[in-house]
Amino acid sequence: MGLITILVVGLIVGAIAKLLVPGRDPGGWIVTILLGIAGAFVGTWLGRMVGVYSSGQGAGWIASIIGAVVLLLIYRAIVGRRRSPPI
Repeated sequence: MGLITILVVGLIVGAIAKLLVPGRDPGGWIVTILLGIAGAFVGTWLGRMVGVYSSGQGAGWIASIIGAVVLLLIYRAIVGRRRSPPI
């Protein structure tokens, strides 16, 4: 049951992040799940850096969504540089 919960939460978090950051994003539902799961890791890491979470705690919904949005913005910054022609 734990793996199914992680996948469902990852899908929800990734979908919310994609809705909050408009534009074209890669992949379908599998990439959205991976985005949500990675967003939870980034949210946990950021929360620990600023002192919100202690060593044994994981990110909540909001921190996971913020982490996923950060990952989407980083992805767009990297891809945007590759697609723009050199001057």
